[in-house]
Amino acid sequence: MTDTTKYVPYEERTGNESIVYFTRDISPEGIKKAYEKVSANITGKVAIKLHTGEKNGPNFTPASWVKKVRETTESLKDSTIVETNTFYVGDRYTTEDHLDTLKVNGWDFCPVDIMDADGTVDLPVKGGKWFDHMTHGKTMVDYDSMFVLTHFKGHAMGGFGGSNKNIGIGCADGRIGKAMIHAKNGNDWGVVEDELMEKITESTKATIDFFGKNIAYVNVMRNMSVSCDCEGVAAQPVVTPNVGILSSTDICAIDSASVDLIYAMCEKDHKDLVERIESRHGHRQLSYMYEMGMGNRRYILIDLDNDEARITPAKAVEGVKPFKLVK
Repeated sequence: MTDTTKYVPYEERTGNESIVYFTRDISPEGIKKAYEKVSANITGKVAIKLHTGEKNGPNFTPASWVKKVRETTESLKDSTIVETNTFYVGDRYTTEDHLDTLKVNGWDFCPVDIMDADGTVDLPVKGGKWFDHMTHGKTMVDYDSMFVLTHFKGHAMGGFGGSNKNIGIGCADGRIGKAMIHAKNGNDWGVVEDELMEKITESTKATIDFFGKNIAYVNVMRNMSVSCDCEGVAAQPVVTPNVGILSSTDICAIDSASVDLIYAMCEKDHKDLVERIESRHGHRQLSYMYEMGMGNRRYILIDLDNDEARITPAKAVEGVKPFKLVK
């Protein structure tokens, strides 16, 4: 197997190419523009899966942005934000605390479904190495479509948190599913490196197989700390420049493209995030998604700001500015 601490350059990848859209417009309008390119199959009862953050977290995609996108996008006007309780003890560990945190962080403008509040549901993991099923929040199966709106950033255990982490961890219920992913040999956090990446990915596969074509992904590359939004106000300071927003109907392609944009930056801009990805074996998320038939590692990157021309990751990050926190 390839060294999962090492980045695989684009020219060394094999397989077909999927479409990934890109805009430098980091705003509600940018999210909407990217989403509308991939939303054709988002119909019926729609779940928006996003990370709502610990109390007063500084980096998650602002609730006010999501509110504006939801209110101005026809397919999302009756949508529900969905989450699950956490495995770690924190502001979202119990349903009661989770509901309080949602209010603090501004997620009170529409229905929010904590999917495991009243139980769980098991869905099959087809072709899994570690699992034959994953345990999810009970109400996930009540939805017809899922819009995966992800704040792309680093992650203490996963290396990076993209669409794969958002639903692989975020749709697994807080007690059983997340324990299946994280716990080993009596240690709640005993699963690390390649095994963790593969277990997250198998959990994701159960979700995307359930929704089939009725799922779309947007990654917001803004306020990218090496820390996940799970760390809230304790997150490490952001040093990586903001980049833009990507969208796709291919989860492997969008996360691959997001990582490629990080690597396309100059050394001083990407050093911290690259170290986090490589030291945690984060690249195994991407290679395992491809091996599991979840999508492509190769893609055509379409520039929504310039007549939908095909561009390279290097062109996409050209002129990025040093990060400055805007409150």
